[in-house]
Amino acid sequence: MPNWELRNCCNRDQVSYLVTIGVFTVVILALWRTFLLTPFKLITVFLHEASHAIACKLTCGDVVGMQVHGNEGGVTQTRGGIYWLILPAGYLGSSFWGMALVLASTNLLTARIAAGCLALALFIVLFVAKNWTLRGLCIGFIIFLAVIWILQEKTQVRILRYVILFIGVMNSLFSVYDIYDDLISRRVNSSDAEKFAELCPCPCNGVGWGVIWGMISFTFLCGSMYLGLVILS
Repeated sequence: MPNWELRNCCNRDQVSYLVTIGVFTVVILALWRTFLLTPFKLITVFLHEASHAIACKLTCGDVVGMQVHGNEGGVTQTRGGIYWLILPAGYLGSSFWGMALVLASTNLLTARIAAGCLALALFIVLFVAKNWTLRGLCIGFIIFLAVIWILQEKTQVRILRYVILFIGVMNSLFSVYDIYDDLISRRVNSSDAEKFAELCPCPCNGVGWGVIWGMISFTFLCGSMYLGLVILS
């Protein structure tokens, strides 16, 4: 049975899990403003825009196109659907996918499934991508994941779980930072939170919704660590 209370924590796998997340976090923060992390930041932007697209399709809308830009921005063009569900899906969706990837890294089978699903999503988006930055990102990461998969299956370089964990940690940290930078520290009238505030009948403004979404995103981040320890118990 799952050890929900985490009694007798921590065993070898749990310690390795926490240490690896800690090391990845330090590396990510140290390299935050370098070009080395740009592809992984753009994957977070991709998941942000893909979450908008998924929410649109789930609410019976149409996705006209998607773009991811080199300046870490992006846009998803939609038609129809439930707009007040599509708007928050970007920030909250990318945080959720970060948590899902972190949890998937706790087991080789789920890491394989996560890598396969991510590669499939990148392949599908190739057909709705409207700029070459997004097309290049999709092609590049499909090749990257394929190489990691081959190394995992055919050699002694078994790093698939660590790659999935790194992408998950990077995605979780960048999602929280993105919410703070875009919605809380500087008020942008065209942001998703400001648009959501205009639709919502409650008195909360865009910054207020940014704080709420930031708290949810941070909960996903903490929840991924807790649930990972439970899975490994």
